[in-house]
Amino acid sequence: MNSNLAGSRIRRKAAAGAIAVAMALSSAPASALIVFDPRNYAENLLSASRALEQIHNQITSLQNEAQMLINQAKNLTSLPTSLLGQIEGNFSEMKSLLGEAEKLAYSVQDIESQFTSAYKNFGSDLSSQQLVNGARQRWQTSVSAFEHSLKTGAVAVDNIAGTQEQTSALVGASQSAVGVLQATQAGNQLLAVQAKQVADLTAMLAAQGRAEALEEARRAAAQEQAREQFSRFMTGSSYSPSGVRPSDRTG
Repeated sequence: MNSNLAGSRIRRKAAAGAIAVAMALSSAPASALIVFDPRNYAENLLSASRALEQIHNQITSLQNEAQMLINQAKNLTSLPTSLLGQIEGNFSEMKSLLGEAEKLAYSVQDIESQFTSAYKNFGSDLSSQQLVNGARQRWQTSVSAFEHSLKTGAVAVDNIAGTQEQTSALVGASQSAVGVLQATQAGNQLLAVQAKQVADLTAMLAAQGRAEALEEARRAAAQEQAREQFSRFMTGSSYSPSGVRPSDRTG
């Protein structure tokens, strides 16, 4: 009996509550109601995702541009190591030494005129003393040429140590280059060092060849002079005995 009464009371309270809620909802304005639209929510979420993706792409683009500018700055960075002054100094030293060649120099025109007068002129218009003086002059020219050849070789040998140091420094600079410009400059300086080595070798060979050629020319001239003097002795024309250095004789 009591349980029936309690259940009846609960049902009445629930019904009254439902009626009250219904009355409250019916009396509230339509604008006050919250309505969830799944489609609209999905579209808004997609738009936000696209906006975030665009922002991310812009950030990435700015980062790439910044890195590109950094790389360009590195590529335009000049090489801090410059040995061109030393290399040019070596060139000047060897050039100055070659300019010190006495008697017959390296000029083609000078060689042609001086060689003709000193090594080919044994005519009858020359006295015996002039022939002897010419032989002495040729001997002095050969001695000077050999001395010059030794000096040139000594300078070339002295440059080897400096060339090794320059090469090591430039190779190290090339390996640590931060950009294209530095690597290119290091490579160009290495080529300059190689050119200097070739120039030293060329100068040394030229000096040696000059000395050997002058010595061969001196021997040939000595033979020709000996024939001329012997001819004058045999014919008794314009001959006067004169001493000749042992070095003026044919070897």
